[in-house]
Order: sequence, then C-alpha cells, then structure tokens
Amino acid sequence: MHTVPDLRAHGGADAFLRNCASRAVLDLLTNKWVCLVVGALRPGTMRFGELRRRLDGVTQKMLTQTLRDLERAGLVHRAVYPSVPPRVEYSLTPLGQNVAGLMDAIRVWSEEHIDDIRTAQEAYDTKAGEELQPV
Repeated sequence: MHTVPDLRAHGGADAFLRNCASRAVLDLLTNKWVCLVVGALRPGTMRFGELRRRLDGVTQKMLTQTLRDLERAGLVHRAVYPSVPPRVEYSLTPLGQNVAGLMDAIRVWSEEHIDDIRTAQEAYDTKAGEELQPV
C-alpha cells in the first residue's frame, strides 16, 4: 500500500488532510457558479448585467456573492468608474486567467460527456429499481 507523505512539514499543502487550508480553495473552485463566471470572463471584461445575461439562471444575489468571493480570492478584478450611474466592470486577474483553463476544461468535458453521464444514471436507476433476485 502506497502512503503519500504529509507535505506540510516541507511547506507543501495536502488537500486530503482535513485541516489543510487548500480545502478552502477547493470549496471555492468547485462551486458551479464560480466555474461559469470564470468561464464567462475568460474572453475579457464584462459588466454585471452582461454577466447576468450570459449566465442563464443565476440570481442577482448569487452573482453578486460569487463575484465578491472571486474578488476576495484574487481571481477577479472589480473596476468602478465614476459616472452616473457608476459603471462597474469585472475581469480575471492573472491568477484568475491561470485557473480559467482548468475551469474551461471541466465545462467542456461536461458538455461533451453529458449523454454518457445520463445513460449511466438511467442504467443505475433502472438497476436500483429492480427487486433483488435470489441467486
């Protein structure tokens, strides 16, 4: 059996350990809306209304919270321009651009394999719905 060493003593992180701070990053990145916001911002700067229209189904509250979380984590830059009404634009920081490729790959994989996943789910549900047969 292979045991992975605890890398924290050497300055590393190990998300498999319950107290590792990297779990907070995983929590952030595994949020559906985070993945979609990062993907929407990958091509370039967008205003709040543009993001909301692009992300079908997101509420104003959820989009606001997601953008705040991403800004706090250093993945999104929020620029406010003095005008009436104030103009606010969002863009990915270099760190956000860095993770955007991973998020985009997950989205693309999801789109490409949705039929496989649905087929597997239907097969599972059918099998689970059958009565146990004596051997």
